[in-house]
Order: sequence, then structure tokens, then C-alpha cells
Amino acid sequence: MRFIVRLATNMLTFLILSMIFPSGFRVDNWIAALLAALVLSILNAVIKPILTILTLPLTILTFGFFAIVVNALLLEFTADIVGGFEFSSFGWAMIIAFIISILNTFLTNDLHVQVERH
Repeated sequence: MRFIVRLATNMLTFLILSMIFPSGFRVDNWIAALLAALVLSILNAVIKPILTILTLPLTILTFGFFAIVVNALLLEFTADIVGGFEFSSFGWAMIIAFIISILNTFLTNDLHVQVERH
């Protein structure tokens, strides 16, 4: 269920962001957005752990901001695979990656904070 929620969240985020930023990010239709969300989730499961380990020193030196570059690279890979899903530049991929990271954090409830009262 969590996978489907994240997939739907990414698909809707792609569609909305393509309407907000039409000059920098383009998604042709909801099918392209769904395919892009699916491909991105596969890349996140397979390639992202490897890239995260390889870029760990840079991520530490930049206080975690290099993770946005890794996410942007994965979005660019997704754009290369999926037709009808593209960025006008790598800068736009970084902006979209940043926005998607923030939205996924809040919308898919990744922040599990438990407060114990004694």
C-alpha cells in the first residue's frame, strides 16, 4: 500500500509541477507521469543505494545537500528512459528533485516521531 501511495504521490507531483513550471519541466500526459514514477521508484531501489555509498564523502562535506544532486541524476535517468518526460536543464532537475523530496517527506508520512510520556 505504501508503494502505491508513493507512486501516486510522485505521479501527481510530476503532473502539477509540469503545469507550474512549463518552461523547465515537461510531462506529456498522466501515462508518462505514471511511467516516470514507476521507473523512478525502480531506480531509487536499485541504483540510488549504490550512488549514495559512492557519493557519501561529498554528501558529508556538503551537509547532505549533495543528495539533491543524486536525486536529480536519477530524475535525469528517468527522463532518458521515459518518453514524454523531460527537463530543459540539469538545474531544473535539481529544483524538481528538491520539491519532490520535500513533498514525499510530508505526504507519505516518512517522519515517524514518537513522543513517549511518562
